[in-house]
Amino acid sequence: MTQISHLRRGSGSPIVLVHGLGSRWQVFAPIVDLLAEQHEVIAIDLPGFGDSPALDTVRPGPRGYATWLAQWLTDNEIRRPHVVGSSMGGGIALELGRAGVASGVTAFSPVGFYGPVGRRWTQGLLTSMRGVARVAGPALDRLVEHPAGRVVLLSSMFGRPVRVDPEAARTDLAGLASATSFAAARDDFANYVLHPGDDRGSLGEIPVTIAWGTRDIVLVHRTQSARARAVLPFAHHLDLPGCGHLPFSDDPDTCARLVLEGTS
Repeated sequence: MTQISHLRRGSGSPIVLVHGLGSRWQVFAPIVDLLAEQHEVIAIDLPGFGDSPALDTVRPGPRGYATWLAQWLTDNEIRRPHVVGSSMGGGIALELGRAGVASGVTAFSPVGFYGPVGRRWTQGLLTSMRGVARVAGPALDRLVEHPAGRVVLLSSMFGRPVRVDPEAARTDLAGLASATSFAAARDDFANYVLHPGDDRGSLGEIPVTIAWGTRDIVLVHRTQSARARAVLPFAHHLDLPGCGHLPFSDDPDTCARLVLEGTS
């Protein structure tokens, strides 16, 4: 069996953490210990990201990864978890909720609520960041040591980039540069657009929270959070003031609280 990189910590009912495009499980590091005080936390590197190898049998993208992850959870005897997703991981979490795999969903800035222009903006911005990370290399390592450098490099992803740990920033950028399934997952966004009237499956029967950073410019807060409200009117929608696309280091206490409230 292929070894999938993941973390398991704590005990209690399970919470599964699913990262986004070009990311890795450590993006959730600021909230893992807060969640693990009450739950078993499973944070996973999707195939082709972080330290998990790409798999020929997995189609990268929200639906393909959701299908794969449902089986991985079964294989690892993780039943009815609360699934937390960030960005692409938010789309994966929603699909697991739709399929009846998740007991609840908390999605931070999930994909799927863009129009064609918004989708191309997201794909282009993340591709540009990956290009910079691949070309700059050692220069980025030095730049992230300084608060001003983190502001320059990370402001598109974080609302408060100076709070990001320099070593975490360095490793995140390296992971973005080396993600082997990046292009395939990015291109699949064109096949993942959610609309009012879509089949809810089991989503309408479980707690669903959609949280959006007000400074998110990757999946633009103003337009895409409004579309999410229209597509999923039964969910609990809220804004995270001052937070960016990745809010976990911007405001870890609030992010953890939202997840814990969703599990109660």
